[in-house]
Amino acid sequence: MTKRFLIIVFILFSVITTAQERTSSPYSFYGIGLNTFKGTVENQSMGGLSIFSDSIHLNLRNPAAYGKLALTTYGLGASHTATEVMTSEESGTANKTSFDYLAVGIPTGKLGFGFGLIPYTSVGYDILDRNEANNTASRYTGKGGLNKVFLAAGYEINENISVGVDVNYNFGNLQNKNIFIREGLQFGSREINRSDLSGFTYKIGLAYERMLNEDLQFMIGGHYTPEANLSSANERELATIIFTGEGMDIAADTRQVEVADGDITLPSSYTLGTGIGKPRKWFLGVEYTGSEASDFSNRSFALEGATYNKSNSYKAGGYFIPNYSSLTSYFSRVVYRAGLRMDETGLNLDGEDINEFGITFGVGLPAGRMLSNVNLGFEYGQRGTKDSGLVLEDFFVARISLSLNDRWFVKRKFE
Repeated sequence: MTKRFLIIVFILFSVITTAQERTSSPYSFYGIGLNTFKGTVENQSMGGLSIFSDSIHLNLRNPAAYGKLALTTYGLGASHTATEVMTSEESGTANKTSFDYLAVGIPTGKLGFGFGLIPYTSVGYDILDRNEANNTASRYTGKGGLNKVFLAAGYEINENISVGVDVNYNFGNLQNKNIFIREGLQFGSREINRSDLSGFTYKIGLAYERMLNEDLQFMIGGHYTPEANLSSANERELATIIFTGEGMDIAADTRQVEVADGDITLPSSYTLGTGIGKPRKWFLGVEYTGSEASDFSNRSFALEGATYNKSNSYKAGGYFIPNYSSLTSYFSRVVYRAGLRMDETGLNLDGEDINEFGITFGVGLPAGRMLSNVNLGFEYGQRGTKDSGLVLEDFFVARISLSLNDRWFVKRKFE
């Protein structure tokens, strides 16, 4: 019954993720959109750390963690983001609710497997630019993003070392519509661009842990994603338009423009992290992620004023459990998590680096049998800058996930 329910949820989730808009940031115009996936709610609540893993939670960022799973684990996450977008002259607000991931981890002894679906990047913006001096107005809208279906495996070499690999099939599309009108002219102009993306990527991971003494556990690990190319099938439509009384744009004349297909290069990246803690009591860790400069020049249109440099991400976080085995106090068994992150995205617009930071916290609430739990996470952060006529974003994210545990492949005994 559980497996049948999971298949139904997976199908529904697949349909929902291909249709939803998960961001309202103007910076999602650039590249292949904003990277909206930063791990499970459990990991994100600790600043996005991927170094920590245990036997009852999924770690979707380091495939070596599947070798440590003791129970079959289902993970489902969703979030709501409230954003205030500000320039030096005006501001606005936006709200988005989205499903973030669906995954399953299956242990089979020292070897563990995982599979799932993750909305990885997102495009979503609606910008109106008025030029009163020239009596013109332009409107830019966009939607789409990149999703990935993954299959992963992790192997526990011994009690200290685990290795893993995951293979991802990436798919999605980027859609952009630009409208230009001038006061006094009956017709306006419209340009629609679309890029359909697809291709494979993979990641390798390593995790090492050992007890330094009876109480202290040391962890170190990392993962590496090689450079990969995604196929980009591009198309463009130009049109002369008129507006209806309801403000809809209707094409009076359209023309398809031939645009060459190409490849989009996803840069290589690597993550290294380390931490120390007492099992089932507390943990503190730090982590660094570096990625080479991106190359998105083969989009169906030029990205003027944008350059891409090497990106860097710094994270720190951890958790605390008052009393994991308490039989009298529920809140003593709650997992309290917190962290922070600083991301140098590598995107530079008109000489200004677009950076991002976030402060995170959350709780893991025990729920039901087999160590299942409900995880709540919260984050406050900023992205961008008001300098050089750009946009500063304040955002607050509320996240929720279900981490459900079950036991498969139990050998029945008959007497």
